[in-house]
Amino acid sequence: MTSQTHDKVVIVGGGPAGTAAAAELARHGLKSVIIDEAPKLGGVIYRGPLRQTDSLPHLDDNLKRAMTALQTRYQAHSDSIEVKTQTRVLGPEGSNQLLLSDNSGLSRQPYGHLILATGCHERSVPFPGWQLPGVMLLGGVQLQLKSGLVRPGQRMALVGTGPLLPLVACQLHKAGVDVVGVYEASPFAKLAKEAVALLNKPKLTLSGMSMMSYLKKHKIPFKYGWGIVSAQGKEQLNSIQVAPYDSQWRAQRDLAQQVDVDAIGVGYGFVARTQLAMLLGLDHHYSKVSGYVPVLDEWHQSQNHEAFVVGDSNGLLGADAAICEGQLAALRLAWQCGKITESQLSARSTKVKNKLARIKKFRFGFDRFSDRQSGLLSLAQPETVVCRCEQVRREQLDKAIAQGVKDITSLKMRTRIGMGDCQGKTCSSYALDYLHQAGLTENIGVIKPRFPLDPIPFTLME
Repeated sequence: MTSQTHDKVVIVGGGPAGTAAAAELARHGLKSVIIDEAPKLGGVIYRGPLRQTDSLPHLDDNLKRAMTALQTRYQAHSDSIEVKTQTRVLGPEGSNQLLLSDNSGLSRQPYGHLILATGCHERSVPFPGWQLPGVMLLGGVQLQLKSGLVRPGQRMALVGTGPLLPLVACQLHKAGVDVVGVYEASPFAKLAKEAVALLNKPKLTLSGMSMMSYLKKHKIPFKYGWGIVSAQGKEQLNSIQVAPYDSQWRAQRDLAQQVDVDAIGVGYGFVARTQLAMLLGLDHHYSKVSGYVPVLDEWHQSQNHEAFVVGDSNGLLGADAAICEGQLAALRLAWQCGKITESQLSARSTKVKNKLARIKKFRFGFDRFSDRQSGLLSLAQPETVVCRCEQVRREQLDKAIAQGVKDITSLKMRTRIGMGDCQGKTCSSYALDYLHQAGLTENIGVIKPRFPLDPIPFTLME
């Protein structure tokens, strides 16, 4: 195991927030190290293809410009930014030090200052058939399209809520996939009420309208107030049932329709990826939209650890907000290190904060539109597996709660939910929602991450 010593700022995550922070630090004479588990910088949204290609006809011009801008920001300051790709952070080890894993083995990464930009992962919603091959989350669909340059299926439907649905539908169709339907859980009337909020990002709103026009032009059905009921197939997916949802997103099963598909994308939201922040000991609080997120000040700094947390790992606001947050954290750090004066900090940060405020107003409008309703929890039947790692069924949760379980730790001990290798990334948000639905809202706790965050192959051990 090797150990490295230097005084650079360490940034965990090479997406929009992490790269923006590194570029801003470099402008003020501070060097940094970006650590990312992927082969390229950019995060899921801006990473782009992992193979050579001359064209990306399935991606819209706005996305391609944003991908280019991220790479330009990095290249302009590459002399001050060290990049470690295909490297996983396994957790803290000792004081001001992280344990890393890559193809060459284990190493230690000391830090004087730490910025966490670990992003988010998708919120899993169990329903009958959700484990069938061909049932994918929307982020996985995008990875196959944007990074792998492969079609996830030939005949697909999308179900879920939020602005990612029309975006991915357009990308799939442009890539040659037969998109047979898009099913948005919330009613259109709810979106119409957010017109004022959406005007805070007029270009983005116009882009969304353009996507909807594209779907209409190509006769791709987009149904508001509809969603998934179940998926069918023996060895792989061959059809789904969709139905109208009521105001609480309860499926009206008597009106269900069968749709023949070989793949679907499911997107009912995301969860902040905070496992490393929790292992570091940062204070957290619960958010219905994002899950457990760190408690931070206006500069996105934790007061009980002094680490900065930026981007979707502290709340789900999207790539533009992540860039702003990365810049704010870097500016604050530059001031703390004596690289800029307080007046310079104020002048530069005011512009960024104003931009971030407008983005938040826009994003909060979509959050209200896509507010997750309790009816989603009723999709899983008693025999439906809700924890893939430990094969825990919904009926086991019902039994444990009926016997008096009142918090997530007790539920974990009684049923083994969250004890698998994924450490609850897939099932913990469902378990928390299930406890809330049962009327248990006080001191229910969290499935705590374990060190190491990823399994260590025995071949890497000394």
